[in-house]
Amino acid sequence: MAAKSKVLIIGGTGYIGKFVVEASAKAVHPTFALVRESTVSDPVKGKLVHHFKSLGVTLLIGDLNNHESLVKAIQEVDVVISTVGALQLADQTKIIAAIKEAGNVKRFLPSEFGNDVDRVHAVEPAKSAFEVKAQIRRAIEAEGIPHTYVSSNCFAAYFLPTLCQPGVSAPPRDKVIISGDGNAKAVFNQEVDIGTYTIKAVDDPRTLNKILYIKPPGNTYSFNELVALWEKKIGKTLEKIFLPEEQILKDIQEAPLPLNIVLAINHSVFVKGDQTNFAIEPSFGVEASELYPDVKYTTVDEYLQQFV
Repeated sequence: MAAKSKVLIIGGTGYIGKFVVEASAKAVHPTFALVRESTVSDPVKGKLVHHFKSLGVTLLIGDLNNHESLVKAIQEVDVVISTVGALQLADQTKIIAAIKEAGNVKRFLPSEFGNDVDRVHAVEPAKSAFEVKAQIRRAIEAEGIPHTYVSSNCFAAYFLPTLCQPGVSAPPRDKVIISGDGNAKAVFNQEVDIGTYTIKAVDDPRTLNKILYIKPPGNTYSFNELVALWEKKIGKTLEKIFLPEEQILKDIQEAPLPLNIVLAINHSVFVKGDQTNFAIEPSFGVEASELYPDVKYTTVDEYLQQFV
């Protein structure tokens, strides 16, 4: 067995980042997290940093905007994973520049963790957000940096606790609003599983210069199927209100930031079916649950059980 790659996570205290850091540490990769000085002393994120340390994670003090600290951190590792948030996506060109200068990175996984941005039919403002990720892909490819793009589709905790209903805090028990005709299929993955699959890919030659799609069969549902599953669990039929696409597009145009982005992403997923309306060709992609059948992922059925 070859030694496990040393992994650096940039953005590790963020929403999906913490799951990737934990997965890396649990898989016994020598794991490093780039954190700012201010993060360590932050009352909330400081606790997370302390938790990372307890898992054996090495903290490296640095910043996306400090080139020297970035290069120094990258020189310590083999694999770089970026999990930076939406506002920092464009800044990943700084990571690319640092990787080029460091010259030792075997693989880079940029911050993706959603739809495959090269295969979306999104409207603004989601269109521009997806385009930033696509531009980062092109920059990585132009520099010849070995890479894997992780298309993890929907974060379960974003969508399932409310059954994709806006402005509520629990799944509906009376009526449900369904985007479009409800037949487009989406994929909902638990965040812990996304972290696990991401780390599985870092040393896998089958995922090199490919898109890793996390699309387990047990997590692929149309909106109508999701509602039917929930109805079965609570033993009740919900009133269904179907929102036509014209209305959704109007709502997107009228909504303030950041709600308009959320609505536009929902339109891409639930109306256009952008997570499932193409075949994964071996030339560009591989599917995680097929590559790693040993991973016991949480199914949508199991996930929803906690809300019954």
